Amino acid sequence: MVGGCGFRPIYLDIKYLDIKITGCKNLGVERDIIDNVIRQWRGERPDLDSRPLAVVGRILRLAGILERRANAALKPFGLPIWAFDMLGTLRRRGAPYSMTPTELMRSTILSSGAMTNRIDRLEEQGLVARDPDPDDRRSLRVRLTPEGFKTIERAAAIRLVEANDALRGMAATDRKQLADLLRQLLCSIETGDGFADADIRPRAHANDIER
Repeated sequence: MVGGCGFRPIYLDIKYLDIKITGCKNLGVERDIIDNVIRQWRGERPDLDSRPLAVVGRILRLAGILERRANAALKPFGLPIWAFDMLGTLRRRGAPYSMTPTELMRSTILSSGAMTNRIDRLEEQGLVARDPDPDDRRSLRVRLTPEGFKTIERAAAIRLVEANDALRGMAATDRKQLADLLRQLLCSIETGDGFADADIRPRAHANDIER
């Protein structure tokens, strides 16, 4: 059983944070690549409303950049970001750090695709184990092994330092405002107000397009 006490402080060497990402040289002054994309679409297809790209385009571009940063930070632990997400979900659950595969799938931050395959890979690394569910003989539970616990403890410290470093160009008030707006968008889409994955039906509102 993994213990939850008696750990020494973790001191971090964060030289890995020197990750080069090209972008705006002067924040708030120069146009970024998304501005150029919108301008080009307006020039070539003025009949289309490209304004939503100002939000979704930047979110998609940021997602790729942030994933690369996270993977670079987690590389010393042999963890891609999806593995960190799964181990972190088990760790956040608290002792005994065990969940059913369905609970794990519903609680991860990232896409839960290929969950069985991912559990298999973590099990092969000795980071998780499958145990019979005491409440349901037909089911199994996934739990952190001692090695998995030790790995996620150290990786989480590095991961959160990297996440904070990614936001170093934003003031605390701006972070809070952005977090609130992103929560609103995420909730809107996840609750079905936006396009559902299985029912994407673009609707053109030609009268609303600014030409």
